[in-house]
Amino acid sequence: MFTGIIEETGILMKMGSGSLTIQASKVLEDVHLGDSIAVNGVCLTVTSFGKNSFQVDVMAETLRRSSLGSLRKGSKVNLERAMAANGRFGGHIVSGHIDDTGTVKSLKREGNAVWVTIDCGRGLLRYIAEKGSITIDGISLTVAALTESGFKVSIIPHTGAETTLLEKKAGDIVNLETDIIAKYLERLAQPAPEEPKAEKSGGIDLEFLIENGF
Repeated sequence: MFTGIIEETGILMKMGSGSLTIQASKVLEDVHLGDSIAVNGVCLTVTSFGKNSFQVDVMAETLRRSSLGSLRKGSKVNLERAMAANGRFGGHIVSGHIDDTGTVKSLKREGNAVWVTIDCGRGLLRYIAEKGSITIDGISLTVAALTESGFKVSIIPHTGAETTLLEKKAGDIVNLETDIIAKYLERLAQPAPEEPKAEKSGGIDLEFLIENGF
């Protein structure tokens, strides 16, 4: 489980067959084999690490469902370790399981902030609410406004400096994870399937006797 508060940005050193090697520092301070680290919002498992880097396995399905497949050597990525039980919950509940990708439509400065407009599929938009939470490339953000084809967020200077979001340009693909509570509420609101009725046995019972005049 994550919070969407980015700890540092790392650099992709190598993208091999089914694995990523990422240069980092802060997330390696207490790393162990098998730990979870969110890379651009995607929960991945540490398979090896050294003084200045770590390696994670990545499945073909993960590459298809996220923007990780578009990364290249030298790409900067947002990193967050799994939340510690004694840590502050600074963002919102983030699972690290990407729902879909979105496309950066525009970036527009207003005062000290930058408005970022993201387009996404209508199937995903139903889970996004104004003033609700959204995760973009692992960053916990507040939805400032909804559009016909997506939504807008406003990025403060600190978030812009500590993440990769403001380095994006129109047309870039980003990973999106909607508020997990909305998805569970929708699932719980769906009627449960009826259990199949048990078939009658072929033996003689009281119901059989009554039906046959006994």
